[in-house]
Amino acid sequence: MENSFMQSHFTSSHITQPKNSEVESEFHPFFRIYKDGTVERFMCTDFSPPSTEPNITNNNISSKDVVIDSQTGLSARLYLPNKQQDHHHNNNIKLPLLIYFHGGGFCVGSSFTSTYHSYLNEIVDEANVVAISVNYRLAPEHPIPCAYEDSWAAVQWAFSHSNGCGKDTWLNQFASFDRVFMAGDSAGANIAHHMAMKIGKSSVRGKLVGIALVHPYFLEVCSAEDDEGEGEGFDAEEKAMAERMWYYAFPSTTGLNDRYINPVNGDGARNLIGLGGERVIVFVAEKDFVGKMGRAYCEKLRKSGWSGEVEIVVSAGEGHVFHLFDPGCEKALLMKKRFASFLNQE
Repeated sequence: MENSFMQSHFTSSHITQPKNSEVESEFHPFFRIYKDGTVERFMCTDFSPPSTEPNITNNNISSKDVVIDSQTGLSARLYLPNKQQDHHHNNNIKLPLLIYFHGGGFCVGSSFTSTYHSYLNEIVDEANVVAISVNYRLAPEHPIPCAYEDSWAAVQWAFSHSNGCGKDTWLNQFASFDRVFMAGDSAGANIAHHMAMKIGKSSVRGKLVGIALVHPYFLEVCSAEDDEGEGEGFDAEEKAMAERMWYYAFPSTTGLNDRYINPVNGDGARNLIGLGGERVIVFVAEKDFVGKMGRAYCEKLRKSGWSGEVEIVVSAGEGHVFHLFDPGCEKALLMKKRFASFLNQE
């Protein structure tokens, strides 16, 4: 039976014809690696086109795809409320900017799938913000730190529009760089945290107000006894799969206490005081295998000396990124409204 971790990473299949059909390794149900380096992914490979004009799918939001770096292939999908174009011409009001990073364990996923396209449409519509959904390169072809490097390049590209003279007209005209937020789910939440850490040390022109971490993909070294103490609904198999995914994504990692995957351990925890932004909201799910780490992140951030506000929102009885594969359920709708209200804070 598929567990929620599998369900959360969608359904479609992608077949790439390898030059050498001999299999190097296989990570079911996510991908297969051939000896020639070809990766065959089985999940999250569908493509949903942008909506450059109002259409039957979403009359309220326009979207378009942009190439940020043609050499690496780094790209993004931008979202803009249609009503903002009229309002801007009338009163020059600009909207908060959301920079979003998709999930998928660093190894699967895309900003251009129907799941993420639908989700960003809903968030942008609910919160009335401009959004950039970053499509970073995936492991194992591009192992970590590629995802972080691409994401930082995307953040810098976004902030290059803060003076109104960037390459993209939507960001120049409609995005407020005094109200920037970063967010992501699962691996994307992990990325959002690390981007906020870099913002805290950088001199980008603009203001990062806050970050929203949805079921952040943070892990730690723990014993079987620790897992047994997680309580009803905890799935040790899901956690083991997530740990295995980490090693595919980052073969040269130092392990599960690596600062990238465990920011509340060692130097990572001591450095939390330097986190950029003024507000953090962390969404956790009661039955999520990374829920414990989400709660630990909030606790360590509060104790670090960081001067901002930290809030945690718990979805009872739910598993990892449940809101993506059941977006119409009551708790997913509540999450969306809470996320939107966070983005609307001054």
